[in-house]
Amino acid sequence: MAKSNASGLLTSLDSLFTTQEQRDAAKRDVVLDLTLDQIGDFPNHPFKVRQDEAMMEMMESVQLHGVLVPGLVRQLADGSYQMVSGHRRKLASRLAGLDTLPCIVRDLTDDEAIIVMVDSNLQREKVLPSEKAFAYKMKLDAMRRQGQRTDLTSRPMVEKLESVEKMGRDTGESGRQIQRYIRLTNLIPEILDMVDDGRIAFRPAVELSYLTEQEQSALYDTMGREDCTPSLAQAIKMKAFSRDGKLTDAVILSIMEEEKPNQKEQFRIPKERISKYFKPGTPARTMEDTIIKALDYYRKRQREMER
Repeated sequence: MAKSNASGLLTSLDSLFTTQEQRDAAKRDVVLDLTLDQIGDFPNHPFKVRQDEAMMEMMESVQLHGVLVPGLVRQLADGSYQMVSGHRRKLASRLAGLDTLPCIVRDLTDDEAIIVMVDSNLQREKVLPSEKAFAYKMKLDAMRRQGQRTDLTSRPMVEKLESVEKMGRDTGESGRQIQRYIRLTNLIPEILDMVDDGRIAFRPAVELSYLTEQEQSALYDTMGREDCTPSLAQAIKMKAFSRDGKLTDAVILSIMEEEKPNQKEQFRIPKERISKYFKPGTPARTMEDTIIKALDYYRKRQREMER
């Protein structure tokens, strides 16, 4: 009871010594020019910030016009600032030789910051599967934590299933598709990179996420040796063997050697016969492209000699 009275007293004092306008102003966004070193990155930021061609274009734009859209940050208890939205603008500014970045400072809780960070970055033109996977998981966890709080009727604000469906409405994807993306967070990094690169399709990747880390590592090694990736049917079969505890290295190899539906006949050269012509670690696709170019050149020279 004493705690309740103390809380009520603090509320009364706040009302007594500050006006409503002052209290509202304290909650409004503030725009500041912050030094880049003042702004820390968002913890476990799921969106990759690369120095690619798009970043170089952004840097050139910043050099010519400055940062047109401020970043969004929140101030932490120790007085430092944490980036919520604007990691790419921060890097572009640093590459452009700027020392500061205009930022909107907003009062956000940890979970509110996660939700805003995810929503703002999902607006980008291209978002990788791995980025969606970890972003959706972070947002869903934040929404569920918010749902643990109750209103005056003691009913949860957001139920777990409702959280997934709400995320679907926000992103334009079904709740089931959201869950599939989140499954990708269970993939080992090497296989997840193959999904991002388009070497493994999305649906087979979802099925592979049910394999243990050890099984996934064995599969990754097999894919490298055999220069192949699993179809959806093969991924489903491996998932079934894994569920029964029978997915051994031999079983993985046997499944991967199965002929896929509508698979075209292929001419294969043992890797040992051509590896001496390439640097160690050269991807199989790069080897194939180089061989095709060499054959094209050889055919061209043969035709020239026949004339």
